Amino acid sequence: AKTIHRLLEFEYSGEDGDRPGFRRNENDLLEENVIIIDESSMIDNILMCSLLKAVKPGARVILIGDSDQLPSIGAGNVLRDLIDCGRFATVKLNEIFRQAQASLIVTNAHKINNGEMPVMSVKDNDFFFLPRSTDAEIAQTVTDLCLTRLPRKYGEEAVSGTQVITPSRKGVAGTENLNVSLQEALNPPSRDKREYKHRDRVFREGDRVMQIKNNYELEWFRDDDSEGTGVFNGDIGVIENINISSQTVQIKFDDRYVNYEFTLLDELEHAYAITVHKSQGCEYPFV
Repeated sequence: AKTIHRLLEFEYSGEDGDRPGFRRNENDLLEENVIIIDESSMIDNILMCSLLKAVKPGARVILIGDSDQLPSIGAGNVLRDLIDCGRFATVKLNEIFRQAQASLIVTNAHKINNGEMPVMSVKDNDFFFLPRSTDAEIAQTVTDLCLTRLPRKYGEEAVSGTQVITPSRKGVAGTENLNVSLQEALNPPSRDKREYKHRDRVFREGDRVMQIKNNYELEWFRDDDSEGTGVFNGDIGVIENINISSQTVQIKFDDRYVNYEFTLLDELEHAYAITVHKSQGCEYPFV
C-alpha cells in the first residue's frame, strides 16, 4: 500500500526545481494490472487525471470510497460524478458493521444523507446533541466532556478513546485553541513528565500528537525487533519519552516506535482535537 503520489513518483523538476509533477505518466506507464484506490472521495480532478494517464491499457482500476463523505480539498467531486454518470459498474454496501442497527448514529447518518433532519431529542442512545450559543461555551463543554463527563459515564476507555473533531483550525472552538485547552486539562504540567517547547507548542510526555506530512525516511521499530521506514500524514501517536540531552522525542504509533529529532517537530502537532478532513477514514470509540 502506498499513496498515489508515491505510486506516481512525485518529484520537482524545472531549472529551479520548483515545478511539481509525476515521473510516471503516459510516457512511463505503471506495471500493475490491477490498482485499488481507497478513500476515493478525496481524489481531486488533477490527481485523478495524473493517475489515469499512467495506467497501462488493459489494467483495471477499482475505486473504493464513500461518496457521502467530504469531497476533495482540490477542485472536483470525482467519485460522486463517476457514480452519477452511470457509465461504470458500481457496488454499494448498505450493511452497517461499526454500530448496531439500532444505533442512532446510523439512523441519523441515513437521515442526513436523505436530506432529513436528524433525531436530536433522544437522551439514552449513542448520539447526543448539546446546544451551545457561543464558541467559548462550545470549547468549555468539549473540555468538560473529555475531562469528566464521558469518563464518569463510560469509564477508563473514554479517557484515551475520545477524539474531538471540529470543522475549523481557527477560532475559539477550532483545533488550535482546543488542543491548548485539552492538553492543559488532560495532560497538565507535572514533575514526572518532561516537556520541550518548540516554537509556540509545548510537547509533553503523554501528549497525543499527529504526523502532518508524509515522511518516507523516518525509521520505526517494534517490540518484536521488526523495523521499517515511513510515517504518514494523519498517523496519531502518544509521546512516550522526551530526551533533552539527545534532543529526541520518542512517539508510539499503535505498536511502532519512532524517534524524532527536535528539528523534525514541525512535522507534528497535537491531536486532542483534529479537523474533519484529518479524521476521514478513521474510527474512534467516542467522538
